[in-house]
Amino acid sequence: MPKKTTHYLTSKTEHTAHLVEKLVQEKRKAAFNRWPLLFTLLGAFGLVATFYGFEGVMDQTGLSENPWILLALGIGVLIFTGSLYKKLGD
Repeated sequence: MPKKTTHYLTSKTEHTAHLVEKLVQEKRKAAFNRWPLLFTLLGAFGLVATFYGFEGVMDQTGLSENPWILLALGIGVLIFTGSLYKKLGD
């Protein structure tokens, strides 16, 4: 695909995405302002469900029985994501 065509498609796609975002943004704000407690509870449920899911995975893999391995993996992930964030920020 020629570079010019790719650039054209990319710019049209981004333009369409911005238009859709503008249309949805008003509806989203209206819905959140109308039912703030519902959205807060749904967000809290999502967070708790995610943590519970992580706990279930750790139980199935045996990581919950080896806290030192879990700690080392957690620190390793933090170091990896921190260095990746630093490289992408440059």
